[in-house]
Amino acid sequence: MATVEQVTDVLKQCFDPEIPVNIVDLGLIYDLAITDEEIGVTMTLTAPGCPMHTQITADVQQKLLAGIPGLKKANVNIVWEPAWTPERLSKDAKLQLGIETA
Repeated sequence: MATVEQVTDVLKQCFDPEIPVNIVDLGLIYDLAITDEEIGVTMTLTAPGCPMHTQITADVQQKLLAGIPGLKKANVNIVWEPAWTPERLSKDAKLQLGIETA
């Protein structure tokens, strides 16, 4: 069975095409449900009605299926509560976006 760390490492390869920061550091991942053959990702997007919704969801599913050995299914559930805010950005994301300095 995959670990949270393994799944997180794979998810760090997924990006919102409009923001050059991975979805983990953006703070978009709310929950992970991991079993031997299936991973469920509960996440949000930076704004409701994000035009990249389908592309981001497909990217998450594709990267998980390719990056986690033995995985048979990857489900992505987009939620809007709690709403995403910039406070969810990691320190690395804030540095990368120039919101915070080292």
